[in-house]
Amino acid sequence: MEKFNLHHITRPSTLKENAPLLLLFHGYGSDENDLFSFASELPEELFIISVKAPYPMQPYGNAWYAINFDADKGKWSDNEQAIQSRDLIATFIDQAIAHYPVNKDSVSLLGFSQGCILSYAVALTYPEKVNNIIALSGYVNEDLFETKAPSAYKHLNFYCSHGSVDQVIPVDWARQAPKFLENLNIKHQFSEFPVGHGVAPQNFYEFKDWLVKLI
Repeated sequence: MEKFNLHHITRPSTLKENAPLLLLFHGYGSDENDLFSFASELPEELFIISVKAPYPMQPYGNAWYAINFDADKGKWSDNEQAIQSRDLIATFIDQAIAHYPVNKDSVSLLGFSQGCILSYAVALTYPEKVNNIIALSGYVNEDLFETKAPSAYKHLNFYCSHGSVDQVIPVDWARQAPKFLENLNIKHQFSEFPVGHGVAPQNFYEFKDWLVKLI
């Protein structure tokens, strides 16, 4: 059996063992190099893994699941494929913990757009595998998981942010997340920035400060 089910790149930690782990999940049509640019700006004790989505796109880039553009249905997501990717990520977390010198009790996820939607799904399906979630420019797709009792989520902490003029994923979708998390008594912070579908510098520094306090 292969050691890993998903292609990835790493930035090792300065710690030789028990390093806090941060996993990066890119958006639709991108690849593992996209968010990896964050790595050099993040604390050196973090072991950072940037993961490549499993479905290649033409002419380049990858997707976690298909987004179909249909005249009748408009734009819709392939939820079945998304659930498969959710479970691939859950398995990958176990593989990374087994293979790299990281702390299984300090696992953070950072997802952008499609990667954000799946980070929510992974954390809410497999809360025992993760601690902190940085959810950038995405939303909670409730078709991708079944919620558990709030007690299963009491250790989780979410940082959610969105561009107020995002033309790809409407900010109104993202604004549902705090209410959803609140109903499950999950710790969270939600911020908006005056940008489109992207991460503003002040957004980066805010989630970096948030994460540093938790690791």
